[in-house]
Amino acid sequence: MAVPQRKPFKVPGPRGLDIVRAAVAAGRFEDNGQAERTAATNVNAHGYLDRDKKAASVWYPTDKAREMLAWLDAGVSGGEVVAASAEASTGLTALAVRNSQARLMFADGDVLAARQLAEGVYDQAKAGASFSARFKLKESLAACHRIQADALDIEVKAKMRIAEEWERAGQEGKTLKGRPKSVPDENAFTAEEAGLTRKELHYAKKLLDADRREPGIAERAIAARLAAGLEPTRASLRASIGTKTATKEERGNNLYETGPEAMFTLLALEKFGPLVWDPSCGRGATSRPMEDAGYDVRISDLVDYGTATAHGELQGVADFLTTEQFDDCPDIVTNPPYGAVLNAFVAHALKVHRPRKMALLLNANFWFGYDDPERNFVLDENPPARKLSFSRRLPMMHRDGWTGPVASSSMNTAWFIWELQPDGTYGNQTVDIRVNWTDHVPQDVAAQAAAAELAA
Repeated sequence: MAVPQRKPFKVPGPRGLDIVRAAVAAGRFEDNGQAERTAATNVNAHGYLDRDKKAASVWYPTDKAREMLAWLDAGVSGGEVVAASAEASTGLTALAVRNSQARLMFADGDVLAARQLAEGVYDQAKAGASFSARFKLKESLAACHRIQADALDIEVKAKMRIAEEWERAGQEGKTLKGRPKSVPDENAFTAEEAGLTRKELHYAKKLLDADRREPGIAERAIAARLAAGLEPTRASLRASIGTKTATKEERGNNLYETGPEAMFTLLALEKFGPLVWDPSCGRGATSRPMEDAGYDVRISDLVDYGTATAHGELQGVADFLTTEQFDDCPDIVTNPPYGAVLNAFVAHALKVHRPRKMALLLNANFWFGYDDPERNFVLDENPPARKLSFSRRLPMMHRDGWTGPVASSSMNTAWFIWELQPDGTYGNQTVDIRVNWTDHVPQDVAAQAAAAELAA
């Protein structure tokens, strides 16, 4: 999709942009608290603010900041964005037509051409979505996501068809395995002929297996992303339907059980409503301590671990990204899956469920970064009320089924606490509190953790 040529300024998020405007208007900006200081530091990284060398809380606008605001105000408020919106609309119409062509190709049996065309449409729609998000073209953004979803659906169906053909050829002994000399004649079906690399073919077969277990699972996952107002990406699809290629750190369904040290700390410092939901319950490492503390807990997970509540109620089995809001709106306390799905997980919780209170145990690095719109949504537009940052690292959370030696942790973690305010928002600032888990655990638990650290 063609877009207007613009001066390459990186526009900060809403909070950072407000700070830049305030600094330019007053000639300086003085931060008030950690949240503003963090936002100002991020803006400083873009070259829009200079920090006072003596007073750490004072910031000065740069010439680049003034140029960025002049460019932004001239474009966003003027006819240039109207023209951009019109051009985007024309481009989207063309992409929608190309999606229709890809579907016709697929129906006519030209699967390879359909896949290639759909992949091209997906990439262009994704670029258009990024442009629309930057300039707050909501209708164009939604249209880009719909086209992106449609292209992804065609791409997935084409890959599954190719996997079926490869499987059929294999049953007939016609797939090329190993060296060419392993095939007695040239009547063989190669990965190159399938239009996929070996890695892509492996993923296509995993898609096919997932669809056989649950027919239509990919289509439903894509539709759920759209319904939640989230971008339907290849990465989110892999995570949602369990076809993401596992790395060493992600094997075992990405299950890393929450240590008791984290739960003792959380329960000592935070109170929740009577009903709590753990949507990534695993084997109950988070839900059981909540129940022991007197909370009524609802549990579910993408994977069926056979976990039950204290009342004997078995866990639900559901992809959190496809869930809808409960009528009773429970608080949420969980250790969510990390990796590609994390940003979407937190965004879905705040967009769809809007819990009165939510506590997520996250890598402290979740606080940083600005390129992902879902992370910006949960940190800039709906910031957590508090971060309980562990000054001493929690003991290592080994992946489920790990039988190797106990290791010491290299990850800094924190409980991120979101809390609805009386005005119906999640507020506009975050208080960062350093906590030491050894202050909140029973002596026997602390002794076990210490022994494990020494052993590591």
